[in-house]
Amino acid sequence: MSHELIRTNSFDEELFDVIYHIASSTHDRKTALEYLDEIEKRVSVLAEFPLAGKIPESRILSRQGFRILVVARNHLVFYKVDSVNEQIILYHIVDARRNYVRLIR
Repeated sequence: MSHELIRTNSFDEELFDVIYHIASSTHDRKTALEYLDEIEKRVSVLAEFPLAGKIPESRILSRQGFRILVVARNHLVFYKVDSVNEQIILYHIVDARRNYVRLIR
C-alpha cells in the first residue's frame, strides 16, 4: 500500500538551502543536482516503506512521533507517518553533524 508524500514548507526551504550551499561551495551546479536526485530517491522509498527510517534516540523527538531517514552523506530527514490518511509528512532535512534535536523541537 503506497503512502502519499507530503512536504512541509520547512522541508522544502531546508532542502533548497542544502542544494544551494553545495552549488555555491563547489561552483558546480551538476554536483548539487545529483545530490538532490540522491535525496529524492531515498525519500521516495518512504511511500512504499514508511517505517524505513529509525525512531530517534531523543525522547523528545520520539514522543512527538518523528522518524529519521538517513539520506545521502550527512543529511537526515525527519518525518512522521500518518497511517490513517496513508501519508508521510516530511518536516525537516538537517545536517547530521549539527545539534538537530534543538533545531527540530
